[in-house]
Amino acid sequence: MTADGEGEDQLLEGYWDIGRLVSDLGAVRGRWREAQQHHAEYGAEGFPSRANLTKIMTSLCGALFPLRLGPSFVRIHNEDAFVTQTLQTALSRLYGQIRLELLYAMHDSQPAEVDAEAARIIGAFASSLPSVRELLDTDVEAAFLGDPAARSVDEVLICYPSMLAIIHHRLAHQLYGLGAPLVARITSEIAHSRTGIDIHPGARIGHSFFVDHGTGVVIGETAIVGNRVRLYQGVTLGARSFPADEKGALAKALPRHPIIEDDVVIYAGATILGRIIIGSRSVIGGNVWLTDSVPADSNVRQAKAQYEVTSRVEVSAPHRVHALRDGFAENI
Repeated sequence: MTADGEGEDQLLEGYWDIGRLVSDLGAVRGRWREAQQHHAEYGAEGFPSRANLTKIMTSLCGALFPLRLGPSFVRIHNEDAFVTQTLQTALSRLYGQIRLELLYAMHDSQPAEVDAEAARIIGAFASSLPSVRELLDTDVEAAFLGDPAARSVDEVLICYPSMLAIIHHRLAHQLYGLGAPLVARITSEIAHSRTGIDIHPGARIGHSFFVDHGTGVVIGETAIVGNRVRLYQGVTLGARSFPADEKGALAKALPRHPIIEDDVVIYAGATILGRIIIGSRSVIGGNVWLTDSVPADSNVRQAKAQYEVTSRVEVSAPHRVHALRDGFAENI
C-alpha cells in the first residue's frame, strides 16, 4: 500500500470507533449463543470447510471413475496407483472434516472418544465406496437408456449435471447415515450450487435413478424414492406442512415428504407435497400439483388436474370465475 493509501485509511478510521464496534459485535454473538443454548459454536475448534470438502469430493469422484472424472494422465496401466494415492489423501482429509463436526456434536466427550467416532465413520464410509460405485453404475445406465440424446455412457458421466448431483448425493447419504450430517449437507450443497439440483442427503433413493435436465429439482430430507424412477426438471418432492411445538419451533426429522414407488415417471414442473404415496409405474404429468396419494399404474395429467380445480372454483365462487374470464376476453 502506498503512503497516500495509508493516509487515506487513517483518515477514514475517524468515521468509526473500531474498539466499540468489535465489543458490540461480540456482545451480540454472546446473546445469540446464550439464547440458542449452544455450549459451543462451530468454529471454536474449527469448522468443516466447504472449500476443502469441494476438493475432497472432486477427488472422490475421480477415485470412483478414474478414467472419466480423474485427471488426464490416468490410464489403465496407472489407474490403481492413482486410486490408491487419491483415496489415501481424500479420506485422510475427510476424516479431518468429520472430526471438526464431531468436536461440536460431542462437546461433552473426551478427545479420544471424538477421534474414535470419527475413525468409525470414515472407516465405514471408505468400506461403502465399492457398493456406491455399483449403485452409480445403475444410475449412469438408467440415464443412457432413458435419454435418446445420450450417445454413450461416457457422455452421461462427463456431461450430465444430474450425474454430478447423484454422485454427490450417494456419497453424502452415506455420511448422513453414519453420523456426519453437517459434512453431508455441505457435500449436497456443493452439488446444488453447481447443478441447480437440490437433494437433501437424508433422502433415500433406489437404484437406476435418472434426473433428465434437472435444473430446479428439489428432493426433501425424508423423501423415499424407489428403483428406476425418472424425474424431469423443476420437479419438487416437498413437504406440505410443518408441525411446531408449544414454543413455535418446527419439529425436526418427521416424515413429511413423498414416497415414490418403483418405475414412476414425473414430468417437468410437477409438485408433489406431503407424506403421500405415488404408486408403482405411475406417470405424473408436467405442472401437476399433487397432495393426495395415487394408486399403482395411475396417470395423473395436467388437463385433468386443471379441470378438477376449475370445477371446484366454479362451484364455490362462480361470479369471481366469470368476472376473471370476462376480463381476459376484453384484453384479448
